[in-house]
Amino acid sequence: MITAIVSIVVESARIPEVAEAIVDIDGIEQVYSVTGDVDLIAVVRVRAHEDLAGVIADQLGKVEGVRDTTTNIAFKTYSKSDLDAAFDLGIEG
Repeated sequence: MITAIVSIVVESARIPEVAEAIVDIDGIEQVYSVTGDVDLIAVVRVRAHEDLAGVIADQLGKVEGVRDTTTNIAFKTYSKSDLDAAFDLGIEG
């Protein structure tokens, strides 16, 4: 599974509508409204790298109100719950 984090700049008056439209796209797991340089952050999970273009460029980027996106592809996931489970199983990390 490929995970990408997409930072999204949106027309400020349309943030809720844009977030709702984005979360309805297949492959989008979550959408967060955030503070800082961007308005929304979306977590994308797809089976193959080739699927990212379909989700991000072909769909997310074309949602009305989206002004700009920046995509970061995750190499490895670190999760407290994953680490706790590994210690419970006796796996050395």
